[in-house]
Amino acid sequence: MWAASCLASCCAACACEACRSVAGTISRRSARIAYCGLFALSLVVSWILREVAAPLLESIPWINHFHKTPDREWFETDAVLRVSLGNFLFFTILAVLMIGIKNQKDPRDRLHHGGWMAKIVCWCIVVFLMFFVPNGIVSFYESISKFGSGLFLLVQVILLLDFVHAWNENWVSKDEQFWYMALLIISLVCYIATFSFTGLLFHWFTPSGHECGLNTFFIVLTLILVFVFATVALHPKVNGSLLPASIISLYCTYLCYSGLSSEPRDYECNGLHNHSKAISTGSLTLGLLTTVLSVVYSAVRAGSSTTFVSSPSSPRAGSEKPLLPFDKVEEQKDKKDEAKPVSYSYTFFHLIFSLASMYSAMLLTGWSTSVGESGKLVDVGWPSVWVRIVTGWATAALFIWSLVAPLIFPDREF
Repeated sequence: MWAASCLASCCAACACEACRSVAGTISRRSARIAYCGLFALSLVVSWILREVAAPLLESIPWINHFHKTPDREWFETDAVLRVSLGNFLFFTILAVLMIGIKNQKDPRDRLHHGGWMAKIVCWCIVVFLMFFVPNGIVSFYESISKFGSGLFLLVQVILLLDFVHAWNENWVSKDEQFWYMALLIISLVCYIATFSFTGLLFHWFTPSGHECGLNTFFIVLTLILVFVFATVALHPKVNGSLLPASIISLYCTYLCYSGLSSEPRDYECNGLHNHSKAISTGSLTLGLLTTVLSVVYSAVRAGSSTTFVSSPSSPRAGSEKPLLPFDKVEEQKDKKDEAKPVSYSYTFFHLIFSLASMYSAMLLTGWSTSVGESGKLVDVGWPSVWVRIVTGWATAALFIWSLVAPLIFPDREF
């Protein structure tokens, strides 16, 4: 016992020293990466607590106040939701504090980019306090998380559409044969991948000997949408291109696969996983890593109006005194310069993380309704299936609208 206490103390001291060292090296240019790291840490904490915290939560009287103790899965879901709630409140508070920041001379700009040791401590405190809130609040958060997750998925779709249109316009604007050939080759590769992927979907999710009308409907409808995208994009009256159509086609096919693969493992039409009742650690890690990358990309892309990191000329956050005399001269010159506008919306940036907190909680709990049937699986169950499929349909509708809207409203910019 004494040795274990000493080991725990040493680990805690090393962790604190590591956090202090990392926090001290975060600059203005790496602040967004640090926020992403903090969010990734919250997912890891949620995952760990889901696996190990159930016995502890069962012994807490204000959480387990039921006449009949719920199943272990209930406490696993509760642990994830409480961490997610703390993460949601942390980023929402930051979003509120950052409202109205226009330039880098605003004192709150320094708060956004600096004070990382204090932020880490505050984040830990907020998450810890969530384990003292009543179950009713957690249940209410669970309900609104479903809507917040849908909003986050909608943001993802809008960002993807913006990205593919910008990519196409950038290469077309070069007006060189090389870039036109590059557009054609990438489009063909995407279409080949789309049709090959569709063939695999029929093989995996419509096994012979079973009535799989729903899966067939999903796959066939996705294939029809692929042809609709190409037809609309190549219409003479539409200023479209094959590159956006091919990328959106591949993305919709992926969403169809993601939805079908989220079907319960014992569902007879889930030929990809119906023989596996459990999931390996490697597959679970891959699912969580995919979630992290998706969430981080959306948060950074949505919050930024320029590039991933600030320009090298941006001033460093913090209030440290200059180490050399000529630093004072440069500082005086900077004061004479006009205030530089911020390169992205801090409030929107943090709001995306707030929505992402809800989304990640739904993924880790199987949208909070399929925990019993999916066990320790990530993002498995009929709610996950329909969320993915409907997201694919929303993507298709938004893409077609982005092509035909200029024809319907020629006087407006889209």
